[in-house]
Amino acid sequence: MDVSRRRFFSGAVAGAAGTALTAGVLAEGAHKDATAATVGQPVQADSYPFHGTHQAGILTPGPANKQNASCFAAFDVTTADRAELVDLFKTLTGRARFLTAGGTAPDLGVGQPPSDSAVLGTDIPADGLTVTTGVGASLFDDRFGLAKLKPAKLTPMRTFPNDSPDPAWMHGDLLVQLCANHPDTIHHTIRDITRQTRGAMQMRWKIEGYNSPPRPSGTGRNLLGFKDGTGNPTGSEAESLIWTDDPAEPAWTRGGTYHVVRLIRMLVEFWDRVSINEQENMFGRRRDSGAPLDGNQEFDTPNFAADPKGSVIPLDAHIRLANPRTPDTARQQLIRRSYNYDLGLDPNGNLSAGHIFSCYQQDVQRQFETIQTRLIGEPLIDYVQPFGGGYFFSLPGVADTKDWYGRALLS
Repeated sequence: MDVSRRRFFSGAVAGAAGTALTAGVLAEGAHKDATAATVGQPVQADSYPFHGTHQAGILTPGPANKQNASCFAAFDVTTADRAELVDLFKTLTGRARFLTAGGTAPDLGVGQPPSDSAVLGTDIPADGLTVTTGVGASLFDDRFGLAKLKPAKLTPMRTFPNDSPDPAWMHGDLLVQLCANHPDTIHHTIRDITRQTRGAMQMRWKIEGYNSPPRPSGTGRNLLGFKDGTGNPTGSEAESLIWTDDPAEPAWTRGGTYHVVRLIRMLVEFWDRVSINEQENMFGRRRDSGAPLDGNQEFDTPNFAADPKGSVIPLDAHIRLANPRTPDTARQQLIRRSYNYDLGLDPNGNLSAGHIFSCYQQDVQRQFETIQTRLIGEPLIDYVQPFGGGYFFSLPGVADTKDWYGRALLS
């Protein structure tokens, strides 16, 4: 078994870089499955407010929690000075404001290229679209005079043991997260934004994802077949864990949050050869119901204190390491908003699919990095391969029609 693991893993490492050629290509069948299954599926909202204290797409109201389709696109800013950067942010705000509301694109006349691609028809639907914009640490270099205004805890993404970083899939000056009810809305939106901002920012990497609906109920599943995100905090607890409130942070960050995106290849073909007992012990949950191994229902709280030796839920089980459920670790929780992805095949002919781990928090070091450090060496590392992503700071919300992304930062 160890020999085959190493051979499969080394082949997947080579394949991760090759997926850059097919970024954004999603398995059509997976999308059809995700949108066709309606039994027990929460109703998706037609639209979400664009203006507010916080950006939409972070804590999405309603029972669905998140839309079915997503795109995470990182950009390098190519403008020459701060004034052009302001123009970029204003343009991005204007497009996001229009597209999230929906409407009719202007007719520029027969002598001009059409103002819209018409991918969504003549009347653009809102389709539950949210546009969430964040900035990376690299934006605060010496190009725009922003170094002293960098969020206090914003750094380049850390590489952990067992990661296989691919520079083509990492970091970025800006991150635009798009979420919508249907994948054609995602395509239309990223196409519109890149067209309107051409010459001001250049795409660095892009990946599209889909949300698996409840099957048959409860939380959606990841591509390893397990329910994903069962323990996500909700309500006031979620609010208390994500919005920046540290007085050491620059004043402009109020209303924003730290966003971690981690691209994780899942070695699904290898995983499918593992016994169900071993799979469940690695997660600490039943695969069919999502219940912890010491419980009966998905949302039962595991009782680690009653099992100090790991007789029922192993000490190295994922749920035990990720959230020990002690008073000391309560403030380390974060809000997950993750998606599955499928990039087709790698150069070795293996499935190139996995997980877009996306989470929000007040402090990357206190929350994400502390949790990830506990997960170093967990049994799942033989079946997953983190290869990209980045740390970003999601900007405060756009207050009204006169406001724009990053106004408090750049004014």
